[in-house]
Amino acid sequence: MKKTARQLLDSAEFQRMVARRWAVSLALTAALFLAYYGFILLVALDKAVLARRIGAVTTLGIPLGVGVILVAWVLTAVYVVWANRVYDPAVERLRDSLED
Repeated sequence: MKKTARQLLDSAEFQRMVARRWAVSLALTAALFLAYYGFILLVALDKAVLARRIGAVTTLGIPLGVGVILVAWVLTAVYVVWANRVYDPAVERLRDSLED
C-alpha cells in the first residue's frame, strides 16, 4: 500500500532514518571539532611540543597540521560512503512508498 506524505513523515522508519542521520552527522562533527580544536589548543597551550624538530627543518607542528587537514578529508569521505551505501537507499525506499 502506498503512503501519503503525512503518513511517511509520521512513520517510525522515517523517524529512525532522521535520527540515524543526526547521530552520524553529530559524531563526525564532534570528531572534526576535536581534531581542529585539539590542534588549536596545542598551539595555544604547548608551543614547545609543536616546535620540536623532527628533521633538519621540519617541526612536529607541520605534520600535525597536515594531519588535521587529512582527518577532515577522511571524515568527509566516511560521510559520503555512509550516505551512498545506507542513507540514500533508505531515502529511495521511502520515496518509492509514497502515493503518486
